Amino acid sequence: MSPRIAVVVGASGGLGRALVSELLTEPGWGLVVGVGRRKPSDWPDDPRTPFLTADLLDEVALSKLAGEIAALGTPGLVIIATGLLHAEGLKPEKAMRAVSAASMTRLFEVNAILPTLVAKHLAPLLPKDEPSVLAALSARVGSIGDNRLGGWHAYRASKAALNMMFRCQAIELARERPLAVCVTLHPGTVATPLSAPFARSSSTVLEPVESARRLLKVLHRLEPADSGGFFAYDASRVSW
Repeated sequence: MSPRIAVVVGASGGLGRALVSELLTEPGWGLVVGVGRRKPSDWPDDPRTPFLTADLLDEVALSKLAGEIAALGTPGLVIIATGLLHAEGLKPEKAMRAVSAASMTRLFEVNAILPTLVAKHLAPLLPKDEPSVLAALSARVGSIGDNRLGGWHAYRASKAALNMMFRCQAIELARERPLAVCVTLHPGTVATPLSAPFARSSSTVLEPVESARRLLKVLHRLEPADSGGFFAYDASRVSW
């Protein structure tokens, strides 16, 4: 029997690294596999945490990645911890007049298309007759029902699209893997470079390790009946 492994895609980011560290403290994982475009220079030299590199928007590379993961073991948990909020020349819009095709294209590419393609290639690796989890980091601002302030238009829309794609993935996954759970997660406002410019406007800022710990606790409590849902780090269900 191949070892049971956990996979963190986007493991070079602040929250991704914290998820890897927390998973290493949990019993039952033969390996905790980090995945990203580049291996960080300070990645731990630990045989329990191999790091695999791939262009996560290239389906040929993703197919190769899936083969490399399968050779290591059977994933019982896959967390996609990627995301983009701001970059040079790209920042959250305060008004609709600031929306551009370029910003929407880039945010949808990273926040919706990338995790969808990763899920497409890694979901088939989940066991068919054992519990497993496939999760992606979303954001509360991606909730249409919870949107009372407007703004951040392209980012909100890209995360809403991610939520829809994972809802669709959950429905398909249930047909062949009825014990699997497929969800999106709101990690809270986390003290990472992604949220740093905006953290001061939040009443609660979590350290990466605290967010990671809470998210894993949520995932461990979920059951197949929860598949297709959207959950926050405090275990509350977020509206669509």
